[in-house]
Amino acid sequence: MRPKTNLLRKTSKTFLLTGLVLTILSCIALYFYTKNLLQEEIEEELYSTEARVSDALEHHKIVYSLPPVTEIKKVASLRPELLKDTLIYDPSQDDMELFRELSTYKKIHDEFYHITIRTLVVESESILLAIVISNISLFVLAFIFLFYFNTTKNLKIWQPFFDNLDAMKKFSLTSKEPVLLTESDVLEFSELKDQIEFLTTKVKVDYDNLKQFTENISHEIQTPLAIIQAKIDNIINEHAINTKQFEQITSIQKDIQRLKQLNKKITTLTKIDNNQYDKIETLSLTQGIDDHIENYKELNINNITHVSKGTLWVFMDPFLADVLINNLISNAIKHSTKDSSISIVTNKHSLKVFNSGTASLIHPEKLHLRFYRENTNNKSTGLGLAIVKKICDLYGFNLSYRFDRQQHVFSIDFAKST
Repeated sequence: MRPKTNLLRKTSKTFLLTGLVLTILSCIALYFYTKNLLQEEIEEELYSTEARVSDALEHHKIVYSLPPVTEIKKVASLRPELLKDTLIYDPSQDDMELFRELSTYKKIHDEFYHITIRTLVVESESILLAIVISNISLFVLAFIFLFYFNTTKNLKIWQPFFDNLDAMKKFSLTSKEPVLLTESDVLEFSELKDQIEFLTTKVKVDYDNLKQFTENISHEIQTPLAIIQAKIDNIINEHAINTKQFEQITSIQKDIQRLKQLNKKITTLTKIDNNQYDKIETLSLTQGIDDHIENYKELNINNITHVSKGTLWVFMDPFLADVLINNLISNAIKHSTKDSSISIVTNKHSLKVFNSGTASLIHPEKLHLRFYRENTNNKSTGLGLAIVKKICDLYGFNLSYRFDRQQHVFSIDFAKST
């Protein structure tokens, strides 16, 4: 997954990189352009001086050589013109100085002259450097000003978007308060605000309708199931039935109980999804496990042991804590081999449930899916571990499974949620 970047930081980063590249390119271009321009001016001056010297020779005017700036010599033949840079010693500075030199050959009055014109280029380099430094300084100052101006302006423009984003983060389906969004004079942000208000209102209405529908279905299912159960009890108590009829009626009763459990678990899952369990308390799961074990003993289930290595305190809804413990123990009982022991080990940060088995689960990653069952012959609803997973996800608990030494081990790590 690519790392996320703050919007203003991302746009500012783009602005900085673009500005830096443009500054560097413009300075390089200015340097070479100015250098070329100054060189052209120097060469124009050389040609101008050479033209004056040639004109003076043609009109028989006296022209004195002034080394190293101007040198005039008679030669035997003409040669090609040469334009170059040369280093000449300057006794006043006691250093070598850079000159631009134009060396030409002219035929004047049937005589050949070698005319050499030089001009100092050191000063032009200093001017070039000063221009570039000034340009960089102006760019940097303008860049800093534009950057802060652009950032401040963008922050002001985008502020309604950020305010509305914060409001959406706090949005809750269970809250009765309307979503308070900030108006903006930017057309797109204004349209986004209107769409958010429309969608949140529609989602709340749909949520309330679905919640009411689920509650109504749950309530309506309980009534006919209770009536069916009562009629079956009347048949058993008021009529003589044979063995086959008794087995059929008993099977019907088991199916009724399974439907009741299924309805109860689906309702629990729906309420967890809708964040309806918002009663948070500090509870001792250690004590809750001991209480459940005592309840199972009343049902003649005496093969459950609990080893506590420290009181396990959790911060969660009491009803969901009870469901969590009950589902884990019920799952261990349903999937244990006959007359085998079930062990529960707790410490201050974790809970582990051990139950015997002949082999590891084929698809342990699917255990937390709704209605998934490894054994199709099993009469369970396939929702127990799905509810356990939902509860763990709700509070940030880490649920895991492993098969070790002929035992299924379900572990919940509570430390990561604290």
